[in-house]
Amino acid sequence: MLPQKERNDIARLVRRQVVPAMGCTEPICVALAVCKARELLSQTPSSVDIHLSANILKNAMGVGIPGTGMVGLPIAVALGVLVGRSEYGLECLRDCKPEDVERGKAFVDSGAISIALAEKAPDKLYVEAELKTTDGHKALAVIACEHTHFVRLEKDGQPLCDTPVANGAEENGDEDYAPQLSLKKVFDYATTTPLDEIAFIDEARKLNDNAARQSLEGNYGHRLGKALSRPLGRGIMGESIFSHILSSTALACDARMAGAMIPVMSNSGSGNQGICATNPVVVFARENHNTPEELTRALMLSHLTAIYIKQHLGALSALCGCVVAATGSSCGITLLMGGGYAEVSAAVKNMIANLTGMICDGAKPSCALKLTTGVSTAVLSAMLAMQGECVSAVEGIIDEDVDLSIRNLVSIGADAMNETDRLVLDIMTHKSTQ
Repeated sequence: MLPQKERNDIARLVRRQVVPAMGCTEPICVALAVCKARELLSQTPSSVDIHLSANILKNAMGVGIPGTGMVGLPIAVALGVLVGRSEYGLECLRDCKPEDVERGKAFVDSGAISIALAEKAPDKLYVEAELKTTDGHKALAVIACEHTHFVRLEKDGQPLCDTPVANGAEENGDEDYAPQLSLKKVFDYATTTPLDEIAFIDEARKLNDNAARQSLEGNYGHRLGKALSRPLGRGIMGESIFSHILSSTALACDARMAGAMIPVMSNSGSGNQGICATNPVVVFARENHNTPEELTRALMLSHLTAIYIKQHLGALSALCGCVVAATGSSCGITLLMGGGYAEVSAAVKNMIANLTGMICDGAKPSCALKLTTGVSTAVLSAMLAMQGECVSAVEGIIDEDVDLSIRNLVSIGADAMNETDRLVLDIMTHKSTQ
């Protein structure tokens, strides 16, 4: 068992990175910055100037905004001004009502909102919101590095908060929440920590399982989850643990990407990653008749593995987040199958050998397709690991050391794919909409 202080540090890290979110976290992150600036200003602004990093812009262009029936940033910004509450964090728009949406539309139509790409943004996750009034007052709020991490706050030019923007939690003032992890430490924490210390992760099960169930009551996105759960889908895919994992994951993602007012538990700033790290593990445990304790430990292993990888990859990158989160769920499923550290390590290597390179081309309804790809690979990788099969160090980017294999994945996603990221954004902003 890990020392108490180290366990406490890891628990704080997980509590920081696994939080409820309403809607896609990129436009909600923008709304959060706007409503914080609005609170500093203490009055409705006459103009709202937004500057965003390319990755934020990419992820906010095509996704539904909760409770609005609309897509994109302008309505998220308007509602941030009118009804947003910063104390709600990534649920800052949860008080939005239909009449607020109408007010928001009017605010958008007024032409008060300006959204632009931030030149030389210091981080891939960067949001700058400046609000001004007709009588000369102004307020500024800047979020960087993490979706809820304010690095700069100003009112009428006077700084209220000014933290250097840097990559990594240890460099942006969060060293107390950034214990040095390895896959072995992640595994040991999840499997040996007293149950009462990690039971809080069960809230992810409640939220994300409920999101899948609620999604069945509507028609969201491309309805992939419904397609998989209908007779035709069952006839093709079968009535199995595997098909149930795919449908549960897709259902929750369908609703979230379409802007349903359904909260989910996020992971590392992403609701889709939270879904991907949760629902496959929950479904497998339920249908495999695992005990509640086994499920809790598997959920912690899944979420903490994703957090560990994202610590090095960064909150946003050119690599689809489902690669990371599905790797976590593969670890959790392997544990539920009765696997130990050797099998969990093998599952991670199998995942990296398969999914590395999947691009992120923004948050949108079709993300459900990528999540099902990720979690189907998670199940396959766990099955192979439990049969003693592991991609070897002579194959591709896999190293004998599992942590070095993870570093190889991170190097590709965070560095080598930067040009891919630029090209994807260029395609998205210049394609024909006809």
